[in-house]
Amino acid sequence: MTTRELQDKILEKKKENDVCILAHAYQSQDIWEIADYVGDSYGLSVQASRAPQKTVIMAGVRFMAETCKTLSPDKKVLLANPMAGCPMAQQMDRDAVLKMKAEHPECAVVAYINTTASLKTAVDVVVTSSSAVKILKNMAEKDILFIPDCNLGGWVEKQLPEKNFHFFQGGCPTHLRMTAGDVRAARAAHPDALLLVHPECRADVTEQADYVGSTTGIMKFAEASDAREFIIGTESSIVQHLQFSCPDKKFYLLSKECVCHNMKMTTLMDVYNSVVGLGGEEITLPEDVITESLKPIHRMIELGG
Repeated sequence: MTTRELQDKILEKKKENDVCILAHAYQSQDIWEIADYVGDSYGLSVQASRAPQKTVIMAGVRFMAETCKTLSPDKKVLLANPMAGCPMAQQMDRDAVLKMKAEHPECAVVAYINTTASLKTAVDVVVTSSSAVKILKNMAEKDILFIPDCNLGGWVEKQLPEKNFHFFQGGCPTHLRMTAGDVRAARAAHPDALLLVHPECRADVTEQADYVGSTTGIMKFAEASDAREFIIGTESSIVQHLQFSCPDKKFYLLSKECVCHNMKMTTLMDVYNSVVGLGGEEITLPEDVITESLKPIHRMIELGG
């Protein structure tokens, strides 16, 4: 069977079985092409909550499927590949949050959305990489405990000197593998290229970038820019997608280590098996976890719009 033939079967079966397919930006192009919605984790969850279909398949990682279930508790939510997790989301659990809250009782607890539903029940507000600065700026609280990604938190801190930050020393292994040495090498190889990186990268990488932003932000910047060459400092799939959307421009990976192995687990056949009821894992959450984890998400919406 060819890729196109399998894609056609998925398109047929998702319509027949009333299924909505969500593909995170880090999924491969063949999965993008059969998805109903493509984007970041929170944006996908919002789209799922608005979609008419009663079954949703997440081609992404576990915390994304949990967020989708939180926002759509009455829908059946499937994670296309049950092994696909997020190392950063697994670095910190609810008990660890409660311990840090006890150590910093003066702080409002801000959690990156790349965390489990259970952890979100113990925090005050959730943020995304694109909304973090705006949300924290709008918060009345001055003292912030930012979890779990200290690199994203540090990038936010530099833009909000009026706030006092405390951090958990966590982060994304994929973005942590990109170094200042990689920047020097990439700049030398491609001197005319702009460097676009994700704020999950180390400070010595983001400080050298021409643009720092979310995955969606990086893609929009590259698509709108008059520049013709770009070095991309985020998951390698974004280079592939930009090559499709901007065939007249050139894109280079910042490092050969820019690979999220968890995102790469999900295949087109995983999506097919989920659509026809032969694969995937249904995500279930206790009612109290759904109720409590919604509170910081609702505050995110209130503060960020």
